[in-house]
Amino acid sequence: MKKNLDYLLIGPAYPFRGGIAETQHQLALALQEKGRKVELLTFRNLYPKILFPGKTQYSHEMFPEKLKITRLINAYNPFYWRRVLKYIESCSPKFVVFRYYTPFLAFSYGWIAKRLSEKIIRVALVDNWIPHEKNIFDNDLNNFFGKQIDFFTTLSEFVAKQINNQYKKPIWSGFHPINKNLLPIINQDEIRKELNWEQSTDYVLFFGLIRKYKGLDLLIKSFSTKILKNKNIKLYVAGECYENPKKYFKLVNKLKLRKRVILDFNFMNNKQIQKLFSGADIIAQTYITGTQSGVTPIAYHYNKPILISNINGLKNPIVNDKTGEVVENDPQSIAKGIIRLLDKRKKIEYTSNIKKNISKYSWTSYASKWEKYLSKINRQSNLT
Repeated sequence: MKKNLDYLLIGPAYPFRGGIAETQHQLALALQEKGRKVELLTFRNLYPKILFPGKTQYSHEMFPEKLKITRLINAYNPFYWRRVLKYIESCSPKFVVFRYYTPFLAFSYGWIAKRLSEKIIRVALVDNWIPHEKNIFDNDLNNFFGKQIDFFTTLSEFVAKQINNQYKKPIWSGFHPINKNLLPIINQDEIRKELNWEQSTDYVLFFGLIRKYKGLDLLIKSFSTKILKNKNIKLYVAGECYENPKKYFKLVNKLKLRKRVILDFNFMNNKQIQKLFSGADIIAQTYITGTQSGVTPIAYHYNKPILISNINGLKNPIVNDKTGEVVENDPQSIAKGIIRLLDKRKKIEYTSNIKKNISKYSWTSYASKWEKYLSKINRQSNLT
């Protein structure tokens, strides 16, 4: 019996962990709140162990309620892909939405999309188009996938421009919403006691998976500059390391920063996120490359000003909303930015601006605008 879904969302979902899986859940819930019939189709196998740099691909959180999630796709074994096609046909969806964030998925996604019924509208929801860590095959893989897609949608204007440079297909430029399942902010004094953080110290939080392109080394080096050397400021780094962590421990030891830089290389669950963001004063995103970040909406939720690299796309919400400081990718500039961001008057201004702008980053707003665009462009396509 066919299900006649409105949307079948393909991509990471529970039991897989991470920001993309979480946002798949949030989009599905937002669409369901609008009365749409939605299911999530996720992976039986996503990354082979040899290619996955983390400790585990799986979440320890509870199964997300109210969602129908089916595990079926093997991202790297084509012998399973025909089963996926049959399952999609049984769902009879109006839209199939491929969550695309790495060229690694191009073969499986592209193969499936190419063989879908012409009645099904194929949509890409793209996090990253040009990878942060590049490979010579990236362009060919993106092209293979992109040719099979009817409409593109994104989480940032910058990614939309990247796609537009390659295709003249319809593209919707979106934004990165704030997840509804984030826990509420805790009183800073109380949580600092629990975390064993000094009340009189300013804490800079660097949060998320640790990868080379995120510029953590530059942030650590900024704490050895004359600007910060004698300041009562500490750096807390929280996130699983997707490269060799020894280089960061060596750097901290070399610069004699063991008392001022705390390295916590573990994947953080929602409760830990709540504690760290509630306890911190500011959030640092000193990335070397980037398009948009899931850390920014978390910072907004916890009303924390942001130190952001001068990178198009990544800096846009902070610049537009006036919610932080933009710095260049060098330790001196980062150090100066930290001092400016911790200024009491600046902090009041930035936190006030976060409160003014936070409502426009809801998943309800995103889903409404996203769906309105898809309906409009689909009608236009049917008329031509």
